[in-house]
Amino acid sequence: MPSASKRIRKAVFPVAGLGTRFLPATKAMPKEMLTVVDRPAIQHVVDEARAAGIEHFVFVTGRNKGLIEDHFDTQPELEQVLAERGKTQELEELARELPAAGATSFTRQQMPLGLGHAVWCAREIVGEEPFALLLPDMLHHGTTPCLAEMIEAYEAHGGNHIAVAPVPEDQTHLYGIVAVKDQKAKVSPITGMVEKPKPGTAPSNLCITGRYILQPEIFDLIARQKRGAGGEIQLTDAMMAMQKSGRPYYAVRFDGTVYDCGTKSGFLLANVAYALEREDLGPALKAELKKLR
Repeated sequence: MPSASKRIRKAVFPVAGLGTRFLPATKAMPKEMLTVVDRPAIQHVVDEARAAGIEHFVFVTGRNKGLIEDHFDTQPELEQVLAERGKTQELEELARELPAAGATSFTRQQMPLGLGHAVWCAREIVGEEPFALLLPDMLHHGTTPCLAEMIEAYEAHGGNHIAVAPVPEDQTHLYGIVAVKDQKAKVSPITGMVEKPKPGTAPSNLCITGRYILQPEIFDLIARQKRGAGGEIQLTDAMMAMQKSGRPYYAVRFDGTVYDCGTKSGFLLANVAYALEREDLGPALKAELKKLR
């Protein structure tokens, strides 16, 4: 690790979104608590962070998000019932997944002012150290956790890192796109960023996939950032300003599959993919899916 680099200990999860694409399911249920097979989507993302060595989990919440806080807490009544019924396996699983005391923090984003503003709301908890940022809608499905690969790259290079993945050329206008020195490399310096480029103008086909490692100076840049697309404070604008000022950014290519669970099709595909790899569900599900053809 470069001598000036600090270890990545904290991860920020922006979970204040309203989830309007999934109404009426999300009228009273946070979209992050919708299950992919039998685990809430946010649990899958926290699992990824924990597997990468993250020690402190920072959730930027909003109104009607109390279920997320409850999910990452003890449930004495449930645990008592499980114990009385001899559900030892279930009790042990709950204990394994419970974050350590003091390892979770929750802060409010009172107004929906964009991703950049949500990240800025975590500034006092993160403090003056680099941190990971994981968007809970984006599930990264692969043999190695995406964030673990990013931390390995960070330890080698320092600076800021963004996970990317290739998309079809005719879809680049739907995503944030990065330009890189070497498009085929696993880790490559970023030479430019553009948010949803016009068709035919994208500098590459590498899209930003919702995983970041950022230096704490991003908070000051966001604080000065004017509202951008959609009248919101955009994280990409702050990152572009930071990169143009000479701060190093690296693209870390993720070679697995990224499921955008913020869309109905991505959410359904994630459920199928995660279920098919389960020994207790996969064979029967595969057989049933064949009947639908």
